Amino acid sequence: MQPTLLNFIDGQSVVADSGRTFDRLSPADGSLVQRVSEAGAVEVAAAVAAAKSALHGSWGSMDVAARASLLHKLADALDRDTERLLRAEIADTGKPIALAQGLDIPRGAANFRVFIDMVKAAHEASYRSSTPDGRGALHYTLRRPKGVIAVICPWNLPFLNVTWKLGPALACGNTVVVKPSEETPTTATMLAQIARDVGIPDGVINVVHGYGPGSAGEFLTRHPDVSAITFTGETRTGTAIMKAAAEGTRPVSFELGGKNAGIVFADCDFDAAVDGIMRSAFLNSGQVCLGTERVYVERPIFDRFVAAMKSRAEAQVIGDPMDPATTFGPLISHEHRDKVLAYFDRARQQGATVVTGGGVPTMPPALAGGAWVQPTIWTGLDDAASVMREEIFGPCCNIAPFDSEDEVVLRANDTRYGLATTVWTQNLSRAHRIAERIEVGLVWINSWWLRDLRTPFGGSGLSGIGREGGEHSLDFYSETRSVCVKL
Repeated sequence: MQPTLLNFIDGQSVVADSGRTFDRLSPADGSLVQRVSEAGAVEVAAAVAAAKSALHGSWGSMDVAARASLLHKLADALDRDTERLLRAEIADTGKPIALAQGLDIPRGAANFRVFIDMVKAAHEASYRSSTPDGRGALHYTLRRPKGVIAVICPWNLPFLNVTWKLGPALACGNTVVVKPSEETPTTATMLAQIARDVGIPDGVINVVHGYGPGSAGEFLTRHPDVSAITFTGETRTGTAIMKAAAEGTRPVSFELGGKNAGIVFADCDFDAAVDGIMRSAFLNSGQVCLGTERVYVERPIFDRFVAAMKSRAEAQVIGDPMDPATTFGPLISHEHRDKVLAYFDRARQQGATVVTGGGVPTMPPALAGGAWVQPTIWTGLDDAASVMREEIFGPCCNIAPFDSEDEVVLRANDTRYGLATTVWTQNLSRAHRIAERIEVGLVWINSWWLRDLRTPFGGSGLSGIGREGGEHSLDFYSETRSVCVKL
């Protein structure tokens, strides 16, 4: 067991005054990973005060070039510390090393580099106008930091997500207080410590640990000196945060849940479509907001597609996350597994045919205490079934046949969520039509989760508010000031 993980405030590791801690258990085997110091209102207030001081002091007075130099040093240090970050991320999440090594950790440094360079290259508009006296006026814009940003991160992609938010926030000159998920607190804390060690001033990055209501999350979102809130997580939590943000009319950026559709036409590249839907349904054990839980397959290839998905799901290697051969890890916790298994039971009650999975795999004794479930595929669920309406956030999907383009678009849009859709067809005219008609923030054609960090990211409806990525991130993390000079 590791020493107790402490809060990180104003460049120092801080024990909560209350002395309260909570346990972080391994998703893979149920063992105690570490105890975590739970921040109270005192620690949150201290973190916000430190961030505000740095905003108006060392960090706020630093020019863009100097800030960029420090953030590049941070990105380089993250690259050098890959192995330590990797092991901490796996201990917290239980995800297979092949996934964390190929996605989560490398994206961390990239998120800083992309937004640093984007801020350095950002242009500021200027205009000349006439005036009644004929001398004219010059108008130009400035980008200024928004202030102290509350950064609240999820447990499914903790390191990737915290760097996705901190990259643009810090590059724009803001300071931050991070509240990582209580399930995955480690790598955010390590990031703050590494930032201090490369010379980023104290108070720029602060990390407080705890839960939501009555704990660090609520204290942070309600603090009056927090200027804006960015949150990724479930929709109900986003609703609570939005109510808190209404005090002071503070802006929010929310990337919330999804009940995403995958649409597979008969003219698709069949093997590529199977690969793509497998990945979108089962990557990270289905714990991805962009994941596909509703799959619609054109009827001529429906039976063949279901059979191929069954074969591929049953070929997943479920095992030790540190084994490079493992392709499928545990869920984040026993509590989350109970939720997912309850949906598995409900699916059967609502008429699902279980094609494969639907339960808990038999694991070796060393892993028997983990939060394991089987990759699960259903057919036969009605679109109105609650299992087809509510986000499960687990390794499961229902595959249903369709007969026409108009039909499948209506069915895909029949949801209160609006995050992502993946479409598989070799008819590009049809692909473009569907991309225009589908009511989501992201559409992938013949791919899934293929990202360029300059493009907008986010959803509509219950899937969130606002967009991040590229200039959209700069717009959220900065205030645009208009300056007029009479000539």
